[in-house]
Amino acid sequence: MLGPEAALAAGRWVKLIGGASNQDLASIEDLAGIYALAGVHCIDVAADPAVVAAARRGLRWAAERNPDRPPEAAPWLMVSLSDGADPHFRKAWFDPRRCPADCPRPCERVCPAHAIAPAGAGGVLSERCYGCGRCLPACPLGLIAERPHTLAPEAVAPLLAQLAPDAVELHTRLGRSAAFAARLEQVLASGVPLRRLAVSCGLERDGGGEPPGPPELAAELQERHRQLRQAGFRPLWQLDGRPMSGDVGAGTAHAAVRLLQRLAPLAPPGPLQLAGGTNDRTLPLLERLGPAGGRACGVAFGSVARHRLQPLLLEAQARGRRLLDLPDLLPQALATAGALVSPWLRRQRLSTAIPSG
Repeated sequence: MLGPEAALAAGRWVKLIGGASNQDLASIEDLAGIYALAGVHCIDVAADPAVVAAARRGLRWAAERNPDRPPEAAPWLMVSLSDGADPHFRKAWFDPRRCPADCPRPCERVCPAHAIAPAGAGGVLSERCYGCGRCLPACPLGLIAERPHTLAPEAVAPLLAQLAPDAVELHTRLGRSAAFAARLEQVLASGVPLRRLAVSCGLERDGGGEPPGPPELAAELQERHRQLRQAGFRPLWQLDGRPMSGDVGAGTAHAAVRLLQRLAPLAPPGPLQLAGGTNDRTLPLLERLGPAGGRACGVAFGSVARHRLQPLLLEAQARGRRLLDLPDLLPQALATAGALVSPWLRRQRLSTAIPSG
């Protein structure tokens, strides 16, 4: 099995996105363990000590069951930060006392994380909410608000020093070069030796407005590349085709592949990884591009990875057990995770011209 760096070079990299605001410790531990055993190369979670501890428990569980995987091939643990307002770093909130007694609760129905309690049992279950935002327009009375969930500048360096991750991901937007540079200084001040510093960026502009074209996005990423190399970090570019969209079909998969197709000729050096609406349709779409799709080093799965295991996660939690410890459910969980991950692990890239960064 390829290690993380070798997988990036071979175009077979797979990352699990645990959720930058997801603090459901039980599910994070189960997801980390199951997807690590299925072969992912990186587990990306919130920069939170309890969350990181849960992910590491899952990683240890997977390592104990795969003793032939050499240490250099072990999955990286990545934590996510942002240089400003970002939908990945928010949580929904509402006062359930304001809800009408006869409300059909469309918010509860559309929530993919089961983060909204049933009527009479409370509002948003904060630890489960990862900020997808689907509940915001669903409320017929507009009672649901979003609350930012970001780190203060002075907290970044000591927290990273405590967490000691293998990699960090910085979420950024066009127009935030100065804020990005400030976050980089805070990461650098932590003294943590990082394998890679990933940059997550899509076609959103800070403050809103018309989305940029590929040349403008590429120019901003070139500036981020200059900042990264000046700080001594190796880049990994995460292209968010449709951020926070979840697994809602072929349209989101098309968005991720289309962004790669438009940006790849202009992108700075370094691996390009697909994200934002990725699902099991992403790889077939990428392969239709022929050699042009070879610039993609791999993929990140977020909502789709959680959604497919959600029934089993909820069943395990109802029993008061880890999914990892339930032999009647574990084979189905591993088969489900493997079906999503294994096509990428077997991928034969048609082009090897991926700049190392």
